[in-house]
Amino acid sequence: MTIDPSTISAATTPFALIDEYSAIETEKEILFSMHTVFRVDDIKQSVSNSRLWKVQLSLTGDNDPELASLTQNIKGELFGSTRWHQLGHLMLKVGHYNQAEELYNELLKNTSSGSDRADIYHMLGFLKNNKGQYQEAVSFYEKSLEIKRKTLPEDHSSLAPTYTEIGRAYNNMGDYSKALEFYEKALKIKEKALPPNHPDLATSYNNIGLVYNNMGDYSKALEFYEKAHKIREKALPPNHPDLAQSYNNIGLVYNNMGDYSKTLEFYEKAHKISEKALPSNHPHLATSYNNIGGVYNNMGNYSKALEFHEKSHQIYEKALPPNHPDLATSYNNIGLVYYYMGNYSKALEFYEKALKIREKALPPNHPDLAQSYNNIGAVYNNMGDYSKALEFHEKSHKIYEKALPPNHPDLAISYWHFGSINEKMHKYSEALSFLEKTLSIFKKSLPSSHPHIQSVRNAIDNVKKKM
Repeated sequence: MTIDPSTISAATTPFALIDEYSAIETEKEILFSMHTVFRVDDIKQSVSNSRLWKVQLSLTGDNDPELASLTQNIKGELFGSTRWHQLGHLMLKVGHYNQAEELYNELLKNTSSGSDRADIYHMLGFLKNNKGQYQEAVSFYEKSLEIKRKTLPEDHSSLAPTYTEIGRAYNNMGDYSKALEFYEKALKIKEKALPPNHPDLATSYNNIGLVYNNMGDYSKALEFYEKAHKIREKALPPNHPDLAQSYNNIGLVYNNMGDYSKTLEFYEKAHKISEKALPSNHPHLATSYNNIGGVYNNMGNYSKALEFHEKSHQIYEKALPPNHPDLATSYNNIGLVYYYMGNYSKALEFYEKALKIREKALPPNHPDLAQSYNNIGAVYNNMGDYSKALEFHEKSHKIYEKALPPNHPDLAISYWHFGSINEKMHKYSEALSFLEKTLSIFKKSLPSSHPHIQSVRNAIDNVKKKM
């Protein structure tokens, strides 16, 4: 630990040497005030004991330019008319959802101001959204809008955050057309009200990119994600969490397009920032581990994939309620690795855990439910139980047909499963029909170099040889 008295002020960053008062005489103890901030200079694993790590810290002072820049940005991002409201927002930012909910409910009881009630309803909606309770989130946001619309026009700048959050809730519920409708309302307001390089504009571009990604329109998604990233690179300090989110999102699109080396490059950039900027049990850090695990899985490095997915899962178990959809995604990802490793009983165990949560937490036509049915069907297919496999794939396909646009890659994968099962059941003409549907969608929705396209072509050739 390094303390350079020439760079800090004892008035604002007080510390005291208390070794002469310590109960352990050999210990050189230093007492720091609660608001002390350190810079992490270096982290090294101990040579003598692999379970120990040495962390080199330097005490920062008021004149540290990076700390000052980050502090100013955080202050600017905190939402609320009073310090109590801002404290609630800060709790949400660091993932302390239960404490934030207690605080906001107490504030709601003690306020008579309409504008304060609108703000609190908005933040409760934000909180419910983060806890995976999406319908409750929309309900709180609508209460907030109802109060605000009494005194404000439809395109007033203070309505944009609520439109954004309603869009986010619908996106999480799998209703992508509704999500796009509200995100575009928010963007229209922001484009009128804000300068072209404002971080809030970047957030809007980012949100619209996310919906296009979920709809399988990857070129549109990349276009909006890159717009967001350009603004953030100019407007934010280099270790800001929103920059990490940008790298993550661009990585996700490359992953969906099958460019795994590009994906890993962007995910690792995001992870470096997240490790510095967030507490070790923050859900966003879990998402980062999850993403990297997914790429290693796609690259066939299953032990690495499992390592990252399990790191992610440990954080989610501590940070989230037991029926949160992100916990289901975590179980699903671990199941997927076991599936590719050929350990079908383990895969089924994790897929069924994911399904149990999703059936409770999500609406019946949510694409994530379809993913669960699909995955369970794939396991039964590989275990040779073709009737069970078809049962689950048909459940999945019904949802995809309702929830997704006709050229979405997930719909193509659904046809691919039908083709594979029919081939194994020696129904070659049905198999060929499904595989040709699969190839037709992939050609429209994926880049020509995507590995799925060649895999389906090979499958079609194999079926034709058997006919």
